[in-house]
Amino acid sequence: MKVISAPYEFNTDDLFVDLEGIFGQRLLLKCEGFNFAGSIKLKAARAMVDAAEQAGRLRPGYTIVESSSGNLGVALSIVAASRGYRFICVTDSRCTLAARQFMQTLGSEVHIVTAPHRVEGLLGARIERVRELCAENGDYVWINQYVNPSNWQAHYRSTGPEILSAFPDLAVLFVGAGTTGTLMGCARYLREHRPSAKIVAVDAFGSVTFGGPAAPRMIPGLGSGVRPKLLDDSLVDDVVIVPETDTIRSCRTMARSGFLFGGSTGTVVAGATTWLAEHSLAQAGPAVAVAPDLGDRYLDTVYQDQWVEGLYGRDAVEGQARAASS
Repeated sequence: MKVISAPYEFNTDDLFVDLEGIFGQRLLLKCEGFNFAGSIKLKAARAMVDAAEQAGRLRPGYTIVESSSGNLGVALSIVAASRGYRFICVTDSRCTLAARQFMQTLGSEVHIVTAPHRVEGLLGARIERVRELCAENGDYVWINQYVNPSNWQAHYRSTGPEILSAFPDLAVLFVGAGTTGTLMGCARYLREHRPSAKIVAVDAFGSVTFGGPAAPRMIPGLGSGVRPKLLDDSLVDDVVIVPETDTIRSCRTMARSGFLFGGSTGTVVAGATTWLAEHSLAQAGPAVAVAPDLGDRYLDTVYQDQWVEGLYGRDAVEGQARAASS
């Protein structure tokens, strides 16, 4: 029996889904959404707040401020509510309605940016607004997930060891790239403890993280309009770029087998299955992908036919129907 007194004290660390029966490829999915935040971001949120408290930057009565496309905002809302802080999340129109309502239900304020920064897009506009809020209020503290070392250290201490403990003979690990905190934490741990394992980053089409041109992205989570300062390319063996239609296809394929995962997870799985189709692992060991989130917050977007058709055209929906019947 497990008894907790704070919501961030619970997380399912050792649950993996075997996707071979769904995609026909040997791929194990580490599920990180079974906690009160519904995503892997709870690990980083707790670690960054802990570090701010220990450094004396965050004190009783202070307000936490952060830019987020959704999942980290939800996670920080939980940590803030449980520790008695106010929290302001600066997001944009891509943040799902479910994520916004979740944050507001816990007492957080949600500021929505609609006009993109002229160079750095919506992310740049969000960060600009965070800086304005902190400049105007001396008791506001920006956690700053984009440069905060506690972001990647959380995964160096937890996610990386959890994967290697379950699969000591790991051959390849697929991790989505957002702020790259999860990616860098896992990569650093594996470089030290399983250097033969390949680290494959999965990014969204339109993200500039790995040098590609910027393009509109409508599914929140992975990708960035600004190159992440946490990223160290030398720790990454390969990169897969995933179009959003492939994200949707991957999510819906898993849903037909009863697994409802989020958009970030759909992107990671789409990238992993694409990479595995092009590379033979033979008997090198298992392939593992990190699933950052669950799908309940994407019911009105990724899993909604009208939303998909409105953004990607009828073929995106009809293609799913054809795949389901084949």
